[in-house]
Amino acid sequence: MLKYIFLRFVAMVPTLAIASVLIFTIVELPPGDFFESYVAELEASGETIDPKKIEYLRTEYGFDKPVWQRYFQWVWGMFHGDFGYSFEYERPVSELIGSRLFLTMLLSFVTIIFTWVVAFPIGIYSATHKYSMGDYGFTFIGLLGLATPNFLLALVMMYFAKVWFGTSIGGLMDPQYINEPMSLAKFGSIMEHMVIPVIVIGTAGTAAMIRRIRANLLDELKKQYVITARAKGVPPVRAVLKYPFRMSLNFFIADIGNILPAIVSGAEVVAIVLSLETTGPLLISALQSQDMYLAGTFLMFLAVLTVIGVLISDIALVILDPRIRLQGKAQK
Repeated sequence: MLKYIFLRFVAMVPTLAIASVLIFTIVELPPGDFFESYVAELEASGETIDPKKIEYLRTEYGFDKPVWQRYFQWVWGMFHGDFGYSFEYERPVSELIGSRLFLTMLLSFVTIIFTWVVAFPIGIYSATHKYSMGDYGFTFIGLLGLATPNFLLALVMMYFAKVWFGTSIGGLMDPQYINEPMSLAKFGSIMEHMVIPVIVIGTAGTAAMIRRIRANLLDELKKQYVITARAKGVPPVRAVLKYPFRMSLNFFIADIGNILPAIVSGAEVVAIVLSLETTGPLLISALQSQDMYLAGTFLMFLAVLTVIGVLISDIALVILDPRIRLQGKAQK
């Protein structure tokens, strides 16, 4: 196991190196840069700016240098904790992302817990009561959740929250708590505003997980070891949860590689609709304005979380399922 983990960490180095090149290339592909977009935006609104100031800024931040030189400067800065400067927000990238990271992770974590708490019992019930009225009902709700766009559900729930309860759910807290230190009242406001985003973001994930748990558990329940356990008089709950349910979670463990970056990135479209102060809208804004250091650093952060998440999921799969081996070959 230790040898496997060491080799995986060694493999991460070229993987992240290639990812950094691809990220930097993609961010640089659109014609022009942030300063050209900024000047065009000012001219469209009828404002003017001194060209000498733009040239000074381009020189100051190295935009007059070749692309390869700026790439190595960016990577070298990340190794020293310098993630660059956001031109649009006029703040260091590390400070800007850090200011939204806590709320993003809190929202994503609560959403994941909500998804698990709802999906696991329903998935088990649907698999053990196949073709019952409850199974058909949950299947209908699941398909409805998959078919409904999250942004549309967010708009509908915003409307009913305002009409029925007189509550404005835009943002993740009341305006008076913005930029204030964390307190019990502020935390309560965050939790109150988090109900709708958690339901909206978790709907599609819950529906998909219910279907996958049902399908995988049904497949396990047909296997010989389950039939043998039932024939020996093993209690029904134990006969389902001890091994079949555990084996049906392989897909869930394998998805950890996607869960880690999702916790940080958040649901971008829903966050924009609900005016959430998370990192998702920040990334979209950076890509639109060609704010290179902000967009590149954020995407690189997601790449690091992805390779770490894949490693964690591979190790967890070996622990969960004894049939899986790290060597990738049959054992005698």
